[in-house]
Amino acid sequence: MSNNVLTVERAREILKAATKTRVLVVGDVMLDQFIWGSVSRISPEAPVPVVDFQRESFMPGGAANVSRNLADLKVPTEIFGAIGQDDSGKQLVGLLGEQNIGCHGLVKSAKRHTSMKTRIVAHQQQVVRIDRETREDLDADLTRRLLEALKPKLAETDALIIGDYGKGVVTQPLLNEIKTMCRARGIWVSLDPKPVHKLDLSNLSLITPNRKEAFELAELPDETRKANPLEDKNLMLVVERLLQQPSPAILLITLGELGMLLCQRHQPPYHIPTVAQEVFDVSGAGDTVIASFTLAIAAGASPAEAAILSNHAAGIVVGKVGTATTTPEELIHSFIPEIPA
Repeated sequence: MSNNVLTVERAREILKAATKTRVLVVGDVMLDQFIWGSVSRISPEAPVPVVDFQRESFMPGGAANVSRNLADLKVPTEIFGAIGQDDSGKQLVGLLGEQNIGCHGLVKSAKRHTSMKTRIVAHQQQVVRIDRETREDLDADLTRRLLEALKPKLAETDALIIGDYGKGVVTQPLLNEIKTMCRARGIWVSLDPKPVHKLDLSNLSLITPNRKEAFELAELPDETRKANPLEDKNLMLVVERLLQQPSPAILLITLGELGMLLCQRHQPPYHIPTVAQEVFDVSGAGDTVIASFTLAIAAGASPAEAAILSNHAAGIVVGKVGTATTTPEELIHSFIPEIPA
């Protein structure tokens, strides 16, 4: 199978059809704060750089960034998760509302802090990250409230994405109930796994681990790495094991600078090389992959078409600084071959 399987005309068709679908996102929502500055000296107090503050910016992170990716690709979406009764939660809801992302599924709890990640960036490089969050699992009451908010929305839903970042929202009881409800309605379910968070991931439509996560899920050591992933025996063993258990319909392993690997039972793995021209920042690229792949499937794309589209989307966002997204115009343009000068 070749990368020519997706033409610019077909990419345009898929993105247009996606605007008539509905994709819901459930998981750990966060507020991303970026403090931008410059470094010209080392502190006299300790061997650390002194960052001269220039500006700050805020944007949705975690599962909220998945919904932001969908919204920027013109896909109607809503977000379901848990936030605290704090200023960070209010700010996150405000940012999501500005992008027309439904927020009625964000349940509030006085017992939790809204997850907030503060990244200090100087000269386009991250200097340090500060995390403020609650990591305890949602209690039974919050889980019930979240499911009650989600259930009435499923009747008009084409696909659902679960963003597990290990912050306590995606518990086994929540995941079990979502799988049952979606299976009864024939709704596609994608999940971005966190192997440190042991969950039963069976009966899912799509999982999107990166290489490290795939090896951890398969409980195998990552001892070899080849330029051609299809010649990497250890990686092929991981694919074989994951297709047996947890046995998703589709396994999409992201491989950084080596692109991604699309894997399905009874079919040879399909390697898609990266199209990224420059890599400035990989934060949030996984969110872009799962969002763009899922919206493409919801719009009627084949798995190969969806994988190529998501590979192009990831190639665009890693060329931007910060937690970035892409637009339909950028994505369509990325399929137009460059004409040599």
